[in-house]
Amino acid sequence: ECFSLGYVRLSFANILSRFFFFFLSLHYQSKHLLKKFLGLVHKFKLPVFLVDTASLNLLSQDAVLYRDSQLKEPHCSFLCTHRDFTTFALLGNLWKYDAALLDAAAERGLELLEIHGKDPRLISMDDLTAKEIPLHFLFHFNSRLVHVVVLYERSGKYLWHGPLRLRSSMDTTFAPFGKLDFGRHAGAYDRPELILTTLDGLDVRIPKNYSRFLHEHSSSRFLECHCREAKAFYQLYPEDTSTEAMDFRMRAKSLLHLASKVLSVLGVPFWLSSGTCLGWYRQCNIIPYSKDVDLGIWIKDYRHDITQAFQKAGLPLKHKFGKVEDSLELSFQGNDVKLDIFFFYDEGDIVWNGGTQAKSGKKFK
Repeated sequence: ECFSLGYVRLSFANILSRFFFFFLSLHYQSKHLLKKFLGLVHKFKLPVFLVDTASLNLLSQDAVLYRDSQLKEPHCSFLCTHRDFTTFALLGNLWKYDAALLDAAAERGLELLEIHGKDPRLISMDDLTAKEIPLHFLFHFNSRLVHVVVLYERSGKYLWHGPLRLRSSMDTTFAPFGKLDFGRHAGAYDRPELILTTLDGLDVRIPKNYSRFLHEHSSSRFLECHCREAKAFYQLYPEDTSTEAMDFRMRAKSLLHLASKVLSVLGVPFWLSSGTCLGWYRQCNIIPYSKDVDLGIWIKDYRHDITQAFQKAGLPLKHKFGKVEDSLELSFQGNDVKLDIFFFYDEGDIVWNGGTQAKSGKKFK
């Protein structure tokens, strides 16, 4: 019995020892890959920054930060997570593609998989074709992976990345594609301010406000408007290209940008609603005869300082209909364009918003 117990103890200790060395081995491989990758970053002057959600989440944990500050020996607390990949973003507008990157990666023992896709910035109703651009780079080394997602600046001054779509000839086992933070769909982000910091002894750039970046990531899915369908619509109903229509669209888009800025500062999520949403979906544009901009907000996200914030931004309150508990609607006056904000109510299987006719006071639901 004593021998058996001792055997169990030795076996358990042996298991723990093996697990510990296996854990250290994974960390060593991860950091070794990161050093190789950051060497490429330095050589090719790649404008990259860390966007790995697991690593950025660790930065927000005071306990991890404190523990890391107490460690003296070489370690890997932030970049070597429980996952077998680390994710960086590359600012595509600040970088010119260099085919020598493939050879340089191979010299360092890295396998590189490039994912390309159509450039949506060049797609329009006049030209539905577009050249292909790099969307994702995957660097593989000893079962570990660095995923680089390329962010391109779009006309609205936001950053966009494309989906990760494998061609039939590509190796589906090259990476854990289903687990990657980026690539299941296209995404969009505000351009973050970046800072240079040292993590695990390595110099990397990160978003200064990484908490906001993580919040954006949770709702970053980007839906491209359908130029082909819009072109078909305009063939039936020709686009209004009059001076008045063009001027209205410009002012409406300017108002939309301003509203987005105000609500972003308040931390209030919103979406395009009613006629504004219809215009985007049906014709990839603002409907010129709508004469207003429509937004939707969940009533749970209502803040009492919303009105004050819009008025401070130069948009005086024109109408207020309903109450917070029933059919609330706010209208603000822009530069000859009205901004209507409809609040939506979630009642289990039903989502609704109320409306009030300005002249008669008649309510709709």
